[in-house]
Amino acid sequence: MIDLIRTRRSIRRFTDQPLEPQAVELLVETLLRAPSSRNHNPWQFVLVDDRSLLEQLASAKQHGSEFLKGAALAVVICADEGRSDVWVEDCSIAAILLQMTAQSLGLGSCWAQIRKRQHGQQTTAEQFVQRLLGLPEQLRVAAIIGIGHPAERRQPLAADKLEYGKVSRNRFGAVWESL
Repeated sequence: MIDLIRTRRSIRRFTDQPLEPQAVELLVETLLRAPSSRNHNPWQFVLVDDRSLLEQLASAKQHGSEFLKGAALAVVICADEGRSDVWVEDCSIAAILLQMTAQSLGLGSCWAQIRKRQHGQQTTAEQFVQRLLGLPEQLRVAAIIGIGHPAERRQPLAADKLEYGKVSRNRFGAVWESL
């Protein structure tokens, strides 16, 4: 697992190669096995592989969703906020597990934040996605994860670039040192 974490990077350029059905099945299984607070499972997932919809999702927000146009698959991660007061956290857990599974399968992925982002002057990114995909109004959209075969290679972050100063031991500000 640590090797996956070390090598995972956001991939925004993908090849035209479709995903293998077995890979998609594993991604779906990962989503459905994601933990949630009190096992309420408030999340819902919409898998989008229709090229026209992917192109429209690429304009979901003003900046940072363009890469979805080239993805083989977009996973829209949403939840019924009435089922859990921590739906955002539950969706975030599912999203990162999805990205790590994609990495383990040799696929690339990138997160597009939708919640609290604008599509245009009068429409939020969330409203745009809800309308585009016909989501019921109680379903809130947290993010969209674009997945595909990577068309770029990004180097892992070097260990000496990690921000160890952000880690404290026992009390905030107390320097953490390796054991």
